[in-house]
Amino acid sequence: MADKSAIGKTGKPFKMHVDWSKVREFARAIKDPNPIYFDAELAKKEVGGIPVPVTFLQTSAFWTDETSSPGFGGFDIRRILHGEQEFEFFKPIYVGDTLTGVSKIADVFEKEGGRGGKMTFLVSETEYTNQKGEKVATARATLIETGQAVKA
Repeated sequence: MADKSAIGKTGKPFKMHVDWSKVREFARAIKDPNPIYFDAELAKKEVGGIPVPVTFLQTSAFWTDETSSPGFGGFDIRRILHGEQEFEFFKPIYVGDTLTGVSKIADVFEKEGGRGGKMTFLVSETEYTNQKGEKVATARATLIETGQAVKA
C-alpha cells in the first residue's frame, strides 16, 4: 500500500525523439485519418509542422526504463487498475522535436470502495520539455490499488 511519503518522488529524466514514422504508425493505430499526420506540406501550411496526436505521449513508455519511473509507491502490481489519463498541452509538439520527460508522484489518497475494499489512488505526473527547454506538456495518470481482490 502506498503512503503520502511517496509524494514528490521523481524518476530520472528521459529523452524521446518525435519521429514521423512513429507519428504515422500511431495515427493509423488509433484510426485517425487526419491528413496533417501524413502530408508534410499540408501540415506545415496548416499548423506549422507535423504535430503529434493528442495521446501520442503515451508512447514515451518505450523511451523509459526503471530509473525513469518514480515507481508505484509501494503498490501491489497485482491489484492495480488504470483509473485515468489526462494531457495538458502548453506548446505544439512537432515531428523532429526531442522531448525530455521527468515523472513524479504528485499525490496519494484513499477512498472507501465496494467489492474491492479500500482503494488507494496514486497520481503521477510527467512533465515534457522540448529541445529549446520549453515546457510543452504535462501528462497525468491515476493508478488505483484495490484493498483486496474484487469479489464477484
